[in-house]
Amino acid sequence: MSNFDFCVLGSGSSGNCSLLRVNNNWVMIDAGFSMKQTKERMRTHNICLEDVRDVVVTHFDRDHFNPVWCNTFLQHGIRVHVHELHVGRARGAGLDEQCIVPFTTSITMHNASVETVRFVHDALGTIGFIFDTGALRFGFATDLGRVPQELLDRFVNLDGIAFESNYDPIMQEESSRPESLKSRIMDGGGHLSNEQSIAAICHIASESSLQHIVLLHLSRQCNSPRIIQDLYLENVPHLREQLTITCQDRCSRLLCIHKDSILSS
Repeated sequence: MSNFDFCVLGSGSSGNCSLLRVNNNWVMIDAGFSMKQTKERMRTHNICLEDVRDVVVTHFDRDHFNPVWCNTFLQHGIRVHVHELHVGRARGAGLDEQCIVPFTTSITMHNASVETVRFVHDALGTIGFIFDTGALRFGFATDLGRVPQELLDRFVNLDGIAFESNYDPIMQEESSRPESLKSRIMDGGGHLSNEQSIAAICHIASESSLQHIVLLHLSRQCNSPRIIQDLYLENVPHLREQLTITCQDRCSRLLCIHKDSILSS
C-alpha cells in the first residue's frame, strides 16, 4: 500500500525540522535543531538518525539549517539536497562537497519525484517541495513571503500539506517588535499571515483531497493556536478535522497518509 508518514519535530523561529517517510525511506526536511534535540524528538516516534539517508533544505537561515550537522552528515553519508542558488550558503555553513546534491527544478529519490517551487523570502528565496510517489502527493512550503500563483497552480491533487501560518496581523502590529522587523515580516518577502495561509489552503483544498493539513512556523509572540482554530471554524469548518497545528517546543503526532484512507497514530 502506498503511504506517507510525516511528523514535525518542531517549527518556529528557534528551529525547524520535519520528517517524511517516502516509500519506506525517511527524508529530513530542514535541520534547524541541535543534534541532541533532534535525536530526542525522533525517538518519540521510534525513528533514529540511521534511518535518514536524505535531507532537503528549504533555505539556509539558521533556524532551518544548523551547521552543527555538517560533520555528522558527512560521516553518515547523508545526501543534502540544495537548490543551486543556495550552494554557496551550504558551503559557507560548512557542508562538505561530498554531501551537497544540487537541484534546480526537481529531485528524484526513493522511487519518487520531488517537484520544487522557489518562493520569495529575503535575499535568495526559499524552496517548497511536492513529493509524488505516483499514488500520493504531499506538499511542503514555509517562509513564503507571499503566495505566488505558481504555488496555487502546482500545489494540486495533494493528499497532505504542511504550510506556513506565521502571524496574526493585529498581534504583529501591536507587538513591541521594531518597526523594521514588522516590515520585513509583513512586506511580502518575509512570512505569511494566518489569513494569507488560510486563503491559500482553502484554494489548495478545492483542488485536492487533503487528509492532513499541518501548519508550520507559528510566531510565539504574534500568533496563537486558538486564533487559528477560530479562523478555521469561521471560514472553513469542513477542514478543521484535518488540521494539525505545530509548535516550537515539541514533536507533533505522527500523521499517516494512505491511499483512499485517513489514518493517524
